[in-house]
Amino acid sequence: MQLFLRLFGHWVQWAYACFDRVVIQGYLWFFMREENIVFFFRQVCGVPKITREIFLKRSREYQHWVETYAGHQLIPMKWAPPDVRKEDLVQPALRRRQRRGEFGVYYILKSMEQGSTYRIAHLRYATADPNYAMVRRHRGRFTYYYFYILDEVAGPMVLRLGSFLPFAATAYINGHNFIERQLRREGMSHRKEDNAFMQAGDARALQAAADSLDGATIQRRLDYWTLIVGPKFSKKERAACQLHRLWSVSQVEYCLNFIFHRAFPIRELFRRCCELSLGTLTMDRLAHVFGQLKLRRMAGKFSTVVQRLDAARHVMRSYWRHSFVKQYEKASRFLRLEVVCNELQKDFKLNKTLPYWQPMRERLAGIVDRFAGVQAESLNVHGHFDLLAKLASPLTVGKTRIAGIRLDQVRVMRVLEVIVRGLGGHLRRWTARELHGQVLEAFGLKAGRYTLNQLRYDLRKLRAHGLIERVAHTYCYQVSVAGYPQAILMLQLRQRIYGPIASGVLQHRPASDHTPNVPIERAYHKVDQAIDELVELLAA
Repeated sequence: MQLFLRLFGHWVQWAYACFDRVVIQGYLWFFMREENIVFFFRQVCGVPKITREIFLKRSREYQHWVETYAGHQLIPMKWAPPDVRKEDLVQPALRRRQRRGEFGVYYILKSMEQGSTYRIAHLRYATADPNYAMVRRHRGRFTYYYFYILDEVAGPMVLRLGSFLPFAATAYINGHNFIERQLRREGMSHRKEDNAFMQAGDARALQAAADSLDGATIQRRLDYWTLIVGPKFSKKERAACQLHRLWSVSQVEYCLNFIFHRAFPIRELFRRCCELSLGTLTMDRLAHVFGQLKLRRMAGKFSTVVQRLDAARHVMRSYWRHSFVKQYEKASRFLRLEVVCNELQKDFKLNKTLPYWQPMRERLAGIVDRFAGVQAESLNVHGHFDLLAKLASPLTVGKTRIAGIRLDQVRVMRVLEVIVRGLGGHLRRWTARELHGQVLEAFGLKAGRYTLNQLRYDLRKLRAHGLIERVAHTYCYQVSVAGYPQAILMLQLRQRIYGPIASGVLQHRPASDHTPNVPIERAYHKVDQAIDELVELLAA
């Protein structure tokens, strides 16, 4: 990150690092073993024989409670349509809750999905105990409830709960939502677009809010909401079985975000970086990024790809086993570098439970920091800015359409050459009549071949494109600050680069063994040779 800021700090407005999307699985650990299911129903609930109807009874009781809760709280509940994103469906309800400043469940969606549950296995042989039942795990389809919650600490979050034993839970939280809630509680100004902060009154306070997200806070909020909307157990059942959930991270995203002062040059540099990274992000460099040793035999996926999201947006991903790092530009001024991990224990030997949140943060922060250092070298390349196309495009000033400026316009090129040559002396400021005389004298032209009205037309084009400007309260002109390097570049392209190289490639190429021993001619021959090599590579 430090290398990135050292190379591009003059373009970067501010930066922050935080958790993005986090998926956390919650298990009632007592119900994770088959023998505990038998103990719960027979010894705690007093059911002599465990049957499928006993399981269905528990499931129907919870389903009935959810429907009653939604009706009393006036919460909309429906089956999730297959052709609509769940987030898009519930977004209007979330906005209404946020405007009213009310917290709680604001939408419930139902979905029929596969999950792990229990069944009563068929016995091959009769047993001495007529109430004996064999409980086995299996995967089945049953109803899942998606509770969309606006939490006062974590912000918008989703809690997915199964309606069948063992009542598995999945929580979806977002670090950006948590940061936004903290900033609102502190009364700090900020602007959040989609899933990114584009503006903050105090960048250090925003980073402090991001760092305050810890495992204990998440544990408290998830335990609270699973107690509110989760399946109900009596005090006797909770005391006998210690029914509390164990939360573990299933998927985590940690991102490093750079907000630039303006859109240029993010997109062009990002495209060049993607081109270079496809060849330079080898397995050795990925091993350095992820802080691991490259072994001869490793399971997982190892590749670097560039995926097109739409016509104008791309994302680059580099995979390492079950994790990957990605980079993409967003909202014109936003560049994000992100690490996504689906197997913390397999890939990094990290404990997935919430009490070990801080070691996970440190490991992921180190990965994304090294990734930023590697990508800084790839981003430190020449971007692509088509100045010639920009100047050649016509402009509309008021109701007047003004033509563009091209290298083949001899009149405009002559005017620029006279202006640039005279900047150090007599042409720091000039009137149209003074400049007209200088152009005629410099190129030996007669007044009939290049009239004063033609010069005024050319000056209007130069002024419209920002190369020159008019001095206030006078009839004089001067070269603008931004126009001077553009004028130099166009003249050098025409006289020193484009003209001689085009002549050597298309008309006459001087023999390399009989040329004047001057640096510029040797450079031209090197360019001719480089162009030949480039053409051969492109043809291959």
